Amino acid sequence: MEKTPTPNREIIMAEIDRSNLPLPEPKFTGKIGKTYQDSKSAWPELPKPPKGAPNVLLILLDDVGFGQVSTFGGPVPTSALDKLAKEGLRYTRFHTTAICGPSRAALITGRNHHNCGTGFLSEYATGFPSYNNMIPQSTASIGRILKENGYATSWFGKNHNTPDWESSIAGPFDRWPTGMGFDYFYGFISGETHQYYPVLFENTVAVEPDKSPEEGYHFMEDMTDRAINWIRYSKSVSPDKPFLCYFAPGAAHAPHHAPTKWRDKFKGQFDDGWEKVREATYKRQLEMGIIPEGTELTEKPEWVQDWDGLSANEKKLFARFMENFAGYLSYADSECGRLIDAVKGLPDADNTIIIYIVGDNGASSEGGFTGTVNEVMNLNGVPSTIEDNLEIYDDIGGPDTEPHYPLGWAWCGNAPFQWVKQVASHFGGTRNPMVISWPRSITDHGGIRPQFTHLIDIVPTILDAADIPAPDTVNGVEQKPMDGVSIISTFASADAHAVRDRQYFEVFSNRAIYDQGWIACAQHTFPWRQDYAPGKWEEDNWELYNIDEDFSEAKNLAKEHPEKVEELKKLWDGEAEKYSVYPLDDRGAGRLTEPKPSPGGADPDRTEFTYYAGAYRLAETAAPNTKNRSHTIIAEIDNGDGKAEGVIVAAGGMSAGFSLYVKDGKPVYHYNYFEKERTSVVSKKALPKGKSKIELAFAYDGGGLGKGGEAVLMIDGEEVARERVENTVAGRFGVDTFGVGGDNGSPVSNEYKPPFLFTGGKIERVDIKLAPKDLSESEEDELKERYLAFAQHIE
Repeated sequence: MEKTPTPNREIIMAEIDRSNLPLPEPKFTGKIGKTYQDSKSAWPELPKPPKGAPNVLLILLDDVGFGQVSTFGGPVPTSALDKLAKEGLRYTRFHTTAICGPSRAALITGRNHHNCGTGFLSEYATGFPSYNNMIPQSTASIGRILKENGYATSWFGKNHNTPDWESSIAGPFDRWPTGMGFDYFYGFISGETHQYYPVLFENTVAVEPDKSPEEGYHFMEDMTDRAINWIRYSKSVSPDKPFLCYFAPGAAHAPHHAPTKWRDKFKGQFDDGWEKVREATYKRQLEMGIIPEGTELTEKPEWVQDWDGLSANEKKLFARFMENFAGYLSYADSECGRLIDAVKGLPDADNTIIIYIVGDNGASSEGGFTGTVNEVMNLNGVPSTIEDNLEIYDDIGGPDTEPHYPLGWAWCGNAPFQWVKQVASHFGGTRNPMVISWPRSITDHGGIRPQFTHLIDIVPTILDAADIPAPDTVNGVEQKPMDGVSIISTFASADAHAVRDRQYFEVFSNRAIYDQGWIACAQHTFPWRQDYAPGKWEEDNWELYNIDEDFSEAKNLAKEHPEKVEELKKLWDGEAEKYSVYPLDDRGAGRLTEPKPSPGGADPDRTEFTYYAGAYRLAETAAPNTKNRSHTIIAEIDNGDGKAEGVIVAAGGMSAGFSLYVKDGKPVYHYNYFEKERTSVVSKKALPKGKSKIELAFAYDGGGLGKGGEAVLMIDGEEVARERVENTVAGRFGVDTFGVGGDNGSPVSNEYKPPFLFTGGKIERVDIKLAPKDLSESEEDELKERYLAFAQHIE
């Protein structure tokens, strides 16, 4: 058999039309005869990027304001970001959408968030194409584009772009990271997760951490280790194959989970309060050239309390919340630094673009006026007191807490701008720091770039750097044009021509339009009160700023230039039509509770469920909702020789939930009401050997939401225990999940260590039956508001 000489691969790949993906299958260049003796073999050429295509490390932090990191004048030291900025460029007029999911969709597709179906969050999805949160195939992700062009692609950390109703292990998986073109995914699907007990998936399979919090586990370190290993392994096997690593920590979104040594580093550093910390940030920003000379610090709004007017206990607690947040953010940056150092150790490190985006929106005010140590409890409408929180002062940030700081620190963290996360009308919601390093191409080390840029510009920039065109079709689907533009022209000079003259903004009817130095904006809803939505868009007060002269939006010129306001409002309307922003929708609970698709045709009013052992990590929204109604749980158990032990079924976790388990030979039902009240119903009889039925019957009091009830435990129809549960959870247990055969994640009960798998016997099946809901119209409305409060926080 003759061997065909290896063709010049670079010539072959250079001739390929990359505008349609996947790339065409190469022609066979050998010869096929009657036998191998008169044939010539030839291997097909696999997709390969253009020569010189760079590696890409794309880092995106969560819920970090413009004025929080030291690299941009903030009070939180971020040494890794500082170092990267000295080697690269700082962008001081870079923008996000003001909220999580939409920002992330814009980042990975290069299209405006409405244009890729993500006008708002999946929890609030409606049946309109721009708001259904089903990223269409016509807006292929950067993962898909680069993978089809021969890149290795991965995604670590947060994914809030999979629709809520598709987020269980039942799929479908088309809009999971691996379905959107990323070879590998390791992270969480929802808007937030517990950092010590994360709800993790590897690709599409639920997995658990390999150690406990007591053994030093923290998800930030875990995901960094995984990313480093993936990059090194990829380069070891295919050193010439470039990679895209999308690294998206949950930090610094709540719950703010900082290891002890990190939060303790900041003791006493925020005792002066948010006004003085903000003022100090503003002065550093001026000194560092982050903001231009003459920039004003915008005034404190009426919704921020005077620090000097707080009590001594409030000051102590609120300062501790900020110390903890600072520790969390600084720790996250340190882990990003570990990843960056690993990338710098690669042989082709000089041809690696590192894009470090500090936040998907401005700092979050969702901790409300007083902050919290149990965000789930607060979001269910059960307040905590300053005294309650001070009792666990030293534990704030640890595994047994779920903290979020007060909104005063969010306002402080967005210095010098107005407003906060969710408010897309103002820069406090949309202006975020960005640093870019590319040793091979960026020589202005430590430079500042003032060009107006946006998340949608990142994909075109990466494609430009790799010399890969935006595809016309992907898998036969015609692609929408990129809305973003490459910003590579800014790498060489701070005086480079503006790359973006116009950009619209809209989230929850908060809206703005930027055009050639001017911006008109209308603030419509409050982040901490999304029920404040009058539905009177025509009555919104439009403001006007010339940001070429007024960097911080401090001088409203609407009265001086009413004609300019009208001109820009018409321009906004044109952009809204172009990018499918309409219909505007400022509903809160109504939008949240609008029926969502049910995969497999499941009945949303279903009241009978059957599960089997191993049904782990089912999202709470996809699990039986036992709240505010009577219900029964019947477990068929084979206890074998009488040594069975472990969790039969559990829902929720440390913040709140229930668990039915066997311990010391006896069945136990445990109800956790936000750790304020714990009720254990312990059988007076041991579980018999062999097969039996354990039944938990919960008789709900009725008469409203979150009321109490009687919990009766039975074995084979015989009552073996009964206890009164005084209060129950009305809205959500939290971000933890439902499972049969173990309690994965944080434990519902403090009487066992997770996952407390069921061993020594067998769970044949678990049947759950729900009584029909019997809620009045007002109770249904109240329930909607409780769910709304929870959903608006986990963005």
